[in-house]
Amino acid sequence: MNHFIAFPGIAQVTGSGETKTTVLLKSGLQVDLRVVPLKSFGAALAYFTGSKPHNVHLRRIAQDRGLLLNEYGLFRGGAAVAGRTEEDIYRALELPLIPPELREDRGEIEAAAVNKLPKLIERGDLRGDLHVHSLYTDGRASIEEMARKARENGLQYIAITDHSHRIAMAHGLGPQRLREQRLEIDRIAKHLDGVTLLHGIEVDILDDGSLDLPDEALGELDWVVASVHYKLEQSPLQMTRRLIKAIRNPNVDVIGHPSGRLLGHRDPSKFDLSEILQVAREENCALEIDSQPDRLDLSDSACIAAKQAGVKLVVASDAHSTRDFELLEYGINQARRGWIEKDDVLNTRALKSLRIRR
Repeated sequence: MNHFIAFPGIAQVTGSGETKTTVLLKSGLQVDLRVVPLKSFGAALAYFTGSKPHNVHLRRIAQDRGLLLNEYGLFRGGAAVAGRTEEDIYRALELPLIPPELREDRGEIEAAAVNKLPKLIERGDLRGDLHVHSLYTDGRASIEEMARKARENGLQYIAITDHSHRIAMAHGLGPQRLREQRLEIDRIAKHLDGVTLLHGIEVDILDDGSLDLPDEALGELDWVVASVHYKLEQSPLQMTRRLIKAIRNPNVDVIGHPSGRLLGHRDPSKFDLSEILQVAREENCALEIDSQPDRLDLSDSACIAAKQAGVKLVVASDAHSTRDFELLEYGINQARRGWIEKDDVLNTRALKSLRIRR
């Protein structure tokens, strides 16, 4: 506990004892540290990684069996029945282990009871990254450096998707610079083994839903991410129409960070998600789960809705540096919270199975 409260990122210690310490970080987050006996470790882990509704549901199941469940274990008449591992807790309640990401009481307990939990996507399932920036716009590494680092991270292909020219502060690309970039990608590809380079763009969705580059330029690319970066405060009706118009463009493969939220800084834009999903399914257009920690966009609930609607997703790093490929883990975590399985995500596929126009 003394080591914990010595962390320099702490703004305030609101309570400290031998078994529990609570602090507020300078970032505004509250962090609790709990110490329990080894025999209670699994029970505590299950308790503190489950939402309140999930835990209440489990306690109700325990009560129906004449048991008492809390963070210290599962008990019958004062005698411990389980507690050392999470598996022991769930097994004693006649359930398989429910992954922590699903513990929200959104149907996971009912699914577990009939052995129908999803086989959640894992980081190793990703074969490619379809949203990557370079020095051509606001990235901090060259195309070749990004490609080599992607290969080190176990990826088989990446799409270089620098910004279109609407993002002036990022030196966005117009048709001529796109052609120049294509030549460089082709040159790099000739001597780079183990990873395939796709030529793409992150094209801006303008406020009327049209795109920041002409269809002729977009049609020459392998992969098109269409994103909203400004006027996110439009009315829900305007934003819905704006996104639908972009989705209906046959050159668009995926809508990037669909809500535009920045966690702790900017609220998500408002639109009719069900209508967006219906059109996305009709047009075979995917939605992105952006792995940047301040985005994590789509939200977990939107991921669930997309899965139910039959809309494919893309888990992408939105990498601006070679280190950002490590952020794919966050996107995978977000997908898992949304019940997403391997087959729900396009970039778990081999390259030949993607919709590549080149």
